[in-house]
Amino acid sequence: MAHARPSERPSGRAPLFLMASPRHFEVAYAINPWMRPDIWADDKAGHGRAAGAAFGALEEGLLAAGGEVRLVDGAAGLPDMVFTANAAVVLDGRALLARFRHPERRGEEAEFARLFEGFRREGLLSAVESLPEGLFQEGAGDCVWDEARQLFWGGYGPRSSLQSHRAVAGFFDREVVSLELATQRYYHLDVALSALPGGEVLYYPAAFAPAARHAIADRVPPDSLVAVGEPEAAAFGLNIVCVGRDLVMARTTPRLRAILAERGYAVREVDLDPFLLAGGAAFCLTLRLDRRSGDGERTPA
Repeated sequence: MAHARPSERPSGRAPLFLMASPRHFEVAYAINPWMRPDIWADDKAGHGRAAGAAFGALEEGLLAAGGEVRLVDGAAGLPDMVFTANAAVVLDGRALLARFRHPERRGEEAEFARLFEGFRREGLLSAVESLPEGLFQEGAGDCVWDEARQLFWGGYGPRSSLQSHRAVAGFFDREVVSLELATQRYYHLDVALSALPGGEVLYYPAAFAPAARHAIADRVPPDSLVAVGEPEAAAFGLNIVCVGRDLVMARTTPRLRAILAERGYAVREVDLDPFLLAGGAAFCLTLRLDRRSGDGERTPA
């Protein structure tokens, strides 16, 4: 079952985010270095309640920033389905469904295919397709849209395959700049890079292979490229949901908070610690469904 919760603040066109209920969320296995099933097992009920409260706070933060939320049910046995950023890449009403590398998450593929087909039937999406067999691509978590440059930053290595970028580029008719992730710790692009609506790109250099760092620097002018350190990256400070100039994110460091404020952004911090135990935060828990190319500000590539 799915339903939308409208923004409490009027806007011309409120951005629409997909979120999946955390009712079945738990940290039951470890497929990235952040996942701590041992800590979760010490107090399953307590962590579950905390996750529900954190999820609710994130939803309220998005609504307060002027967004809308399409809330869907999760599925028993698929605890990571709550991380809807990995469901698909969506742009211009078209959705390319994810294909997961780890068996623990492959059950999500059929669930998201069913949901997205429902979105297509109701007119929310115009096209829904799957990746070719043999490719791995884990949705917006590894394919970050840059409004300012009208391109995708595509992560590959730990989860998504480099070859998937050709399929993404062909489906959306948009350039994909391939970035190799250099460490399992920063396993998805959305925990290592954020493209802000004003043209800034925040990134954690140590998460990227040298060629990827050069590719970012070639595309982003020095005054718009913001490197952060391990404290910011480890606090999931790059896992940001942008609602215009409002940035909804996990609790971050004073340094990053000051950088964002200086550049004119309003930071809305949410305690997402229960989800950090699974290696995810604000961006991971959402998927923008109505994003259109041409939105936002453009800066030269």
